[in-house]
Amino acid sequence: MSRNSRRSREERVRMELYTGQGREAALKTEGPLRRGVFLLPATITSIGLLSGFYSMVAAVSGHFEVAAVMIVIAFVCDGLDGRIARASRTSSQFGVEYDSLSDVVAFGVAPAMLVYSWALKPIGSLGIGVSGLFVLCSALRLARFNVTTATADKSRFAGLPVPGAALMISGIALAYSYFEFDSPRMLCTFMAPITLALGGLMISRVPYPSFKAIKLEKRAQIELVITMMVFAALLFAMPQLTAFLLSTAYVLSGPALMLHGERLSAKVPVLRPVPPAKPNDANGAARTSEPARGTGGLGNHQPEQH
Repeated sequence: MSRNSRRSREERVRMELYTGQGREAALKTEGPLRRGVFLLPATITSIGLLSGFYSMVAAVSGHFEVAAVMIVIAFVCDGLDGRIARASRTSSQFGVEYDSLSDVVAFGVAPAMLVYSWALKPIGSLGIGVSGLFVLCSALRLARFNVTTATADKSRFAGLPVPGAALMISGIALAYSYFEFDSPRMLCTFMAPITLALGGLMISRVPYPSFKAIKLEKRAQIELVITMMVFAALLFAMPQLTAFLLSTAYVLSGPALMLHGERLSAKVPVLRPVPPAKPNDANGAARTSEPARGTGGLGNHQPEQH
């Protein structure tokens, strides 16, 4: 093929892409990649959900350390799915709802099952009540977050996040196994008030730092980088103790912020009335007061976060 014919062919292909004739071929090759990107956040959320389920199975079977590790895995998945969805611009309302349902299981029911089977079972009905209150507080905390996420401060959480409370319970269980303690009565006396305190912090308005505001692509101070490297080294050397220390530090960070002068988060109304449904016409379709603008589907109304 001569040089002139090759150049003319390249110009023709470039012109087809510019005029739109080659866009269909480009979209056909982009389609599977796009579907794969949409599938990745949901897959990670599903792994977190199944980790929470396996944690409950392990707790009932008496494998408490395995149950705690499964909650940690669910915690990692919860941090990954949202970031991947936002980075790839594949956030959707389905992802938001699915993530919340997964959090109820992995960070509400699973740690409650763990703390009951591991520590609160000797006190019988009282232990069931304490564990049930933890599940109730976690569900209320997630519902409040879903309602107020559009207007909330991005740098602060109102109340202890549900994953943080679940990680605290799993961290205590891992530290208990690390130090090889064997005192069921002392454990029960210790864990009952802690579980109630974690539930109260979840539904409180105590400010907690949000790591979603951290931009990984921006420059960080050398002290922060060194601290992260030290914690990473400790996580590899002593994962059980490090998980306990990290979870304890985050749970105490909220009261520490208040001691440094931060006030309680502002009250936000969550019980808003639902607007009445629009009357239907003779064909069963809802009548609208003004003509619809655009014919886009659900993809045009996707929220920003997963």
